[in-house]
Amino acid sequence: MNDVAEAVTRAHHGEWARVVATLARRFGDLDIAEEAAAEAFATAVERWPADGVPPCPGAWLTTTAVRKAIDRIRRESKRDDKHREARIVHGDTPAEPLGAVDDDRLRLLFTCCHPALAPEARLALTLRLVGGLTVPEIARAFLVAEGAVGQRITRAKAKIKAARIPYRMPSAEDLPERVSGVLAVLYLVFNEGYLATGPGTGPVRQDLTAEAIRLTRLVRALLPDDGEVTGLLALMLLTEARRTARVSASGELVALDEQDRGAWDADLIAEGHRLVRERLTAAAAGVAPGRYQVLAAINAVHTSARDMRDTDWSQVLALYDRLVRLDPSPVVALNRAVAVAELDGPEVALALVDRLAEPLAGYHAYHATRADLLRRLGRSRQSRAAYDRAVELAGNTAEIAWLTRRRDRLG
Repeated sequence: MNDVAEAVTRAHHGEWARVVATLARRFGDLDIAEEAAAEAFATAVERWPADGVPPCPGAWLTTTAVRKAIDRIRRESKRDDKHREARIVHGDTPAEPLGAVDDDRLRLLFTCCHPALAPEARLALTLRLVGGLTVPEIARAFLVAEGAVGQRITRAKAKIKAARIPYRMPSAEDLPERVSGVLAVLYLVFNEGYLATGPGTGPVRQDLTAEAIRLTRLVRALLPDDGEVTGLLALMLLTEARRTARVSASGELVALDEQDRGAWDADLIAEGHRLVRERLTAAAAGVAPGRYQVLAAINAVHTSARDMRDTDWSQVLALYDRLVRLDPSPVVALNRAVAVAELDGPEVALALVDRLAEPLAGYHAYHATRADLLRRLGRSRQSRAAYDRAVELAGNTAEIAWLTRRRDRLG
């Protein structure tokens, strides 16, 4: 039974978005696509323990989901247009052209990132349907309540129906106006894989990070001159390069200053550095870097240092100063404070962190950062309380183990 459950979970991670993309394209209805996909996975949970895991789980899920969709269409409506859409599955009607993108998942991603949708709703909908993230995972990514995410997804679907937004791949000319939304989705999907927050998952979800990198490479092939696409790819590669060193054999997170840098992937680092240099050359020519390019440059500084003590913190802080102007969010301000601590000391940094108490009250990394600064200042009792709050809010098992150990070492 455990093997079957693992197979279903593995199939969900790898096949959810592809199944939804296939059904959305064929039936032109996101509600039908998502619900039929969910029914197919539920059927797998029921049948695979008795029948065994099929040789091609993805094909089995797609076929089952298509049948579920057709059954629902026939139950709910006998309108001719719905039946014509259903007959596409059986080959009675030729499929529509694929457009500028021939990857099924990326095509749905660009389709969902329609400019008529509000940015927050667009992101939530696309993360759910294309990224395959759950509503709780999306809520943690946005630092908002789960109910708010559900409302955003509902509003996005309602807008699509009301505005009669077609489920078709935009043309090549439409891609530039949609690419920022696509990059935002890919960035959040990668982050969920980099430090998974869902219960019952491993601390790192390589399926998500690998897929985000694959899709970003495809976007770069479509838009090779877009600096932010290149910047995001560089950021992902430099982050992914450290994956094997980020979790210990005992399942505990390994902080950057404790990682074995010899275990980092040298090829990914070299590729990431090359992409960062490419964007620096463009910046020297007068093309101002965007958010992802600056984040990639920060990671390039970290991955260039042979040891934590060799890190050029002055350069890191200068880059964060630039990033704050592009993205004046509390999370960026929190990360900047970490660099300030290395240059000006923990007391100066703590004053900056304490200003973020209200917007980041529910963010575990805020309390973890504050706990470390208090520890460095010798304020053990307050540090312990901050670690307790960080452990309470953290959703990643490896991170909880790391925070707990650091708290218990306070004495």
